[in-house]
Amino acid sequence: MNPTLPVGADYVRILPEIVLSIFGMAIMVLDPLVDEKKSQQLLGGLGLIGTLAGLVSTWIMAQSPGFAFWNMVQVDGFSVFFHVLVIAIALVLILTSYEYMAVQQLRAGEYYGLILFGLVGMCLMSSAVELVLIFISLEISSISTYILAGFRRRSATSSESSLKYFLLGSFATAFFLYGVAMMFGATGSTNIDAISAALNSGKVPLLAYVAMALMFVGLGFKVAAAPFHIWTPDVYEGAPAPVVGFMSTAPKAAAFAVLLRIIFEANAPGRFWLIWLSAVLSMTLGNVAALVQDNVKRLLAYSSIAHAGYILVAFAAKPELGAPAVMFYTAAYAAMNVGAFAVVSHLANENERYVTLENYAGLGRSSPILAGTLTIFLISLIGIPITGGFFAKFYVFSAALQSNLVWLTIIGVINSAIGAYYYLKIIVVMYMREAREEVPVLPIPLALRAALALTLAATVYLGVVPGRMLTFVQQSAQQLLQAEHTSAREQVGNAAVPRATQ
Repeated sequence: MNPTLPVGADYVRILPEIVLSIFGMAIMVLDPLVDEKKSQQLLGGLGLIGTLAGLVSTWIMAQSPGFAFWNMVQVDGFSVFFHVLVIAIALVLILTSYEYMAVQQLRAGEYYGLILFGLVGMCLMSSAVELVLIFISLEISSISTYILAGFRRRSATSSESSLKYFLLGSFATAFFLYGVAMMFGATGSTNIDAISAALNSGKVPLLAYVAMALMFVGLGFKVAAAPFHIWTPDVYEGAPAPVVGFMSTAPKAAAFAVLLRIIFEANAPGRFWLIWLSAVLSMTLGNVAALVQDNVKRLLAYSSIAHAGYILVAFAAKPELGAPAVMFYTAAYAAMNVGAFAVVSHLANENERYVTLENYAGLGRSSPILAGTLTIFLISLIGIPITGGFFAKFYVFSAALQSNLVWLTIIGVINSAIGAYYYLKIIVVMYMREAREEVPVLPIPLALRAALALTLAATVYLGVVPGRMLTFVQQSAQQLLQAEHTSAREQVGNAAVPRATQ
């Protein structure tokens, strides 16, 4: 720990992780002691309280900005933003899962515990400024999502998705770890501030370029960016629908937070063409493949790949323009995509039998509330005004244009037009097609109503009055880009003295 800080200050700066871990362990301990019929309500409620406690502890953490644990963790507006984002996503996931777990007849205990343990890794990823700690956080997050992806144990496709996600994820993690090792060899450090200082002090060694490419492979897998996207459609199709909403947003947000630190704060070499190519491939492959999908979950999986491409467009822009655009887009996408999957999970029914486009025919008449809510999420995914998706795309393409990335912007706009087709196709099916078979639509429970209300409110709020959020992300991005490297290096040197003498 940093000896210049008051006792306990370091622990305050990882307070959300501590709180989430305690609630996760409490759920796992209580699970075998609680009757299976009561576990859904009790353990789910405990998980919900855990996320609320995580948000409160994040606010407490925000009052104590600075470095902790020998400058491996940094608390600033940037890390607070991603803490709030991923915990809020988990809160909506838990509200959505109450009904889903009951309908699918799944035992609840470890499910909610795994969500909280995954959050620990994601939160730590956003505040870690040391590559080895980032790797450990990435593994904590990944292990939880590997298991959650296969939680429908009686479904062969769910087991297949979990195994495929685990195997390919392990390869991606190995690439990231090799990249960390090579970056240490190139710069002599795994601290992001020290790496930045080394890379800016003279000629960049070839090994640093290789290290950056390998780390990008590992993180590109996590954000489902092409050409590392091949796992996404199969895993999303087999995983439980609420978990897919979680996987497509929270781990991605944490991985984008890591990318922002590595690419912008560490000023990673050779990043422009790597990101440019991945952005174009992600947008194009994601949108074109989505055009021919009949399964709604697979369609949204390819949509997720396309949106990763839009976000990568901002990574290719100037840091002062791209960083806030990435943060805003991540928040807007989280609201609309989690909301869309909340609707999908409700309509899927037992064993997720109703997940094709044909099953959505006539939904506008059989359930106007669900159809209307899903329509708003879809038009936000398109990027139509008065929704968060519109301003998200506007800020990304504006950042690209101001950075003279004209061709990348043109490709992005064309892809947005292509994407509008398959989103509108769902709306047309809901309102203009007669149902060929009767699809049972269950009453909307209170918890799901709350989840839909929260995501809908966030989607509309970011589209109508985005100013406050934009101001916050700009300030947070400025803290990221104006990191006090000299001060941090001095702290590293000061902290190394007592550690060496212990």
